[in-house]
Amino acid sequence: MSKLVAAIVVTYNRKELLRENIESLLAQTCRDILSIIVVDNASTDGTKEYIAQYIDRGDVIYLNTGANVGGAGGFNFGMRYAAEHDYAFMWLMDDDCVPMPDALEVFVKWHNKLKGRYGFLSGKAIWTDGNICKMNSHGIDLVKRVEDYSKPVIKIVTATFVSFFIQTKVVKRIGLPIKEFFIWCDDIEYSRRASKIAPGYLITSSVAVHKCARNSGSNIALDTPDRIERYNYAYRNEVYYFSHQGIKGMVYWFLRLGQHMLKVLLYADGYKLKRWGVIIKATVKGFLFHPEVEYVRKKRNGADA
Repeated sequence: MSKLVAAIVVTYNRKELLRENIESLLAQTCRDILSIIVVDNASTDGTKEYIAQYIDRGDVIYLNTGANVGGAGGFNFGMRYAAEHDYAFMWLMDDDCVPMPDALEVFVKWHNKLKGRYGFLSGKAIWTDGNICKMNSHGIDLVKRVEDYSKPVIKIVTATFVSFFIQTKVVKRIGLPIKEFFIWCDDIEYSRRASKIAPGYLITSSVAVHKCARNSGSNIALDTPDRIERYNYAYRNEVYYFSHQGIKGMVYWFLRLGQHMLKVLLYADGYKLKRWGVIIKATVKGFLFHPEVEYVRKKRNGADA
């Protein structure tokens, strides 16, 4: 049977987690239709050598971006490759994602049930303790998030790139993730772009463990000082995202921004001015941030593998 699905795994300096991810993909019940594409953001920890056995056996297609282009750039790179090599489906995930053995099979079944009439499918992400992973919440609309996971399928508008299933024909229609986002909000923007042309669905029986360091959402007021600068991407990218959601999006963004400023004032344990400075400067940058969506137009001569 031909390889129909490209599992696109973006990695950077987390070789142990990556190997666990690869093993979970090799254990999929639909292994015969699956290709594993590892997109390495120019890791410096010997990632390629660490997974050499999988590359040599042909279990993994290894692509090196040549530079750290962030999660957004990595998915852009890998999805372009998959589209150019005629895969029918793409299954996106980070290197710390461990799908259950039937995760892909469940997506395929629901693809058939829905007769391909969807923008994307997303699986349920749990943390290492079995609880729902807070950073991988699913948006029912601009404001509401899924809280009840008891239903087998839930209509959603946004999801993260942790077990995210999409048809290549949709990718060709809506374009690739915006690589200039680097990190933060690239998956939310992309999933919303997809759900605007057809409904997105959370398939709760397709489960993956997300082995992130802690089970908490991002919060500039509570995050450690060494991570504050990372929020430059968050607030800049959010301006772009919410400004593309109409008047309701901008009103929600304005209220959200004020709430975040207040949380810093009330709850931050030090570095309050620095946190405010990042929010303000990144927001200003957001209004000047106008990246273009790239589309898959033709095959390239080759890939850096």
